[in-house]
Amino acid sequence: MRVLYFAWVRETIGVGEEAVQPPEAVRTVADLIAWLSAGSADHAAAFAEPARLRAAVDQRFVALDSALGDAREVAIFPPVTGG
Repeated sequence: MRVLYFAWVRETIGVGEEAVQPPEAVRTVADLIAWLSAGSADHAAAFAEPARLRAAVDQRFVALDSALGDAREVAIFPPVTGG
């Protein structure tokens, strides 16, 4: 699975994307975020407040409690604001 990071999430983690193979216990976007948080101090800092995050699975906006299913790509980003 490819995980993409945007805006301050990308800046905090230090990379724009990474390929991961989460364990079977990771079934939702929230599970994925929790699992990624354990990967490094930078991941933990970026995901410290999951309520501040939004996600898209295979380019469709989803809630964090949404199932990953056979997702090929997950994007994690802060809320989008307009101007």
